[in-house]
Amino acid sequence: MPAQVLTESKLKVEEAIFSEKVLAGDPWMKELKTGQVLRILDLEGNQAADTMFFSASNFEERYSPVDTIREQGNIYLTTGTKILSTEDNIMLTIVADTCGRHDTLGGACSTESNTVRYAIEKKYMHACRDSFLLAISEWGQGLTKRDLTSNINFFMNVPVTPEGKLTFEDGVSEPGKYVEMRAEMDVIVLVSNCPQLNNPCNAYNPTPVEMLIWDSS
Repeated sequence: MPAQVLTESKLKVEEAIFSEKVLAGDPWMKELKTGQVLRILDLEGNQAADTMFFSASNFEERYSPVDTIREQGNIYLTTGTKILSTEDNIMLTIVADTCGRHDTLGGACSTESNTVRYAIEKKYMHACRDSFLLAISEWGQGLTKRDLTSNINFFMNVPVTPEGKLTFEDGVSEPGKYVEMRAEMDVIVLVSNCPQLNNPCNAYNPTPVEMLIWDSS
């Protein structure tokens, strides 16, 4: 697989047009205009930010892990990755990355997967799918439960074993690490700041992330 490419951003925090802290377990949803840059900042380290992308003009067009992985020849995302849609269009480009490991395969936790993976009593623990559902219901602009498909897990470490199985391991992110994406079309960004307590993707201690946006230069 191609090497990770760690790249610092040249953008200044004080010039951001938007900034919001998202607590662990909370959702975040916003439209990103073409040319705008979104930074997801891991404030305390070892946090996972489950993220979906939709075309703002056609919700049927959304992030495609198959096309994205095929195009870059890598199951992990880093600087230079072009995030492709189900229509094979470029949705976003990763322009800066200080973490270097972002998962495309692990999916989002749900109450059902908590039950299967961990224990029957874990069913009622909060999960990313619940956060996604809450966000789209409050947003109220046409997205429904059936639109919740594939997502990227920014900062999450999901190695693949020689047998082809996925494992959830301790994260490689640290406090202050970030990933930065430039929108190549108008996109809807939907994030669940993962509340998972049952595996090491959040170091068993979910923490906040910060979302920052800069206008196109």
